[in-house]
Amino acid sequence: MRKRKESILGMAFFGPALVLLTLFLFLPMLLTFIFSFTDYFALNPEMTHFVGLENYKNIFQDELFIQSFLNTVKFVLIIVPFQCGGALILALAINRAVHCKKYFKIAFFVPVVMSLAVVSTLWMDIYSPEGILNTLLTQWGIDAQPFIYSAKQALPSIAVMSVWQGVGYQMIIFLGGLQNINPALYEAAEMDHASQWQKFKDITLPELKPLCVFVFITVTIGAFRMLVQPMVMTGGGPDHSTYTLVYNIYETGTVNWEMGLASTMAIIFTVFVVILTIIQNKFTGDKEGRHVNKKTKKN
Repeated sequence: MRKRKESILGMAFFGPALVLLTLFLFLPMLLTFIFSFTDYFALNPEMTHFVGLENYKNIFQDELFIQSFLNTVKFVLIIVPFQCGGALILALAINRAVHCKKYFKIAFFVPVVMSLAVVSTLWMDIYSPEGILNTLLTQWGIDAQPFIYSAKQALPSIAVMSVWQGVGYQMIIFLGGLQNINPALYEAAEMDHASQWQKFKDITLPELKPLCVFVFITVTIGAFRMLVQPMVMTGGGPDHSTYTLVYNIYETGTVNWEMGLASTMAIIFTVFVVILTIIQNKFTGDKEGRHVNKKTKKN
């Protein structure tokens, strides 16, 4: 009787969450998968037909989809090394700082908690022809640059802004990992007269490997999901140079109302996320497994 009451009480707490998850997560996921095999048009749902794999064939023959995918890959290739590397460098610098550690943590983390729409609007003013950045370049004898108003510079400019906005979050993660490294390892290395580079290569990086994999995967997934920045700053232009995969899904589904095609794009995007998650679990699982084996042998 007591177990039954505990089960009822547990379901009373879990039930509402399950209903919300079903309505706003599981059901939309199921409908997205089903719609990807139809020509569902939101303004005329009665005329929906099952088309099989036709959407998937058409997607990979669509030049705009291919361009949006390539733009997304370019953005990922730019932002991942700079954001991950920048976060690690900042964490190392703050970890070695003697004074004002809290100030530097707050200063670099503040952009993370700001709305992306607000940050994008701010950087639009910075990148404008009369903005502070072009003013500084002119004073240094460099010609003013078009930045987000140029097809060649728009995507790298948005990437720079995204790195500035998000690097503080990864910095905090790396900083926590650095502070958890056993100081005895560095003391032993100093007794062997190891250089700073050797300590970084042989101690810091191996100890931070699980965090490095985690940060790499999360930054990559976040970069694939880029939407707000080009929507606010460039509208996907100039000449679709900042038109990303998620932006394409958004416009196809909510502007053109082609829910079938948008669902197909969403499924393709999900495949990338799943693959990256599997890679993350493999690397971190292997690392954790080795740590467990080492501890078991020691014991």
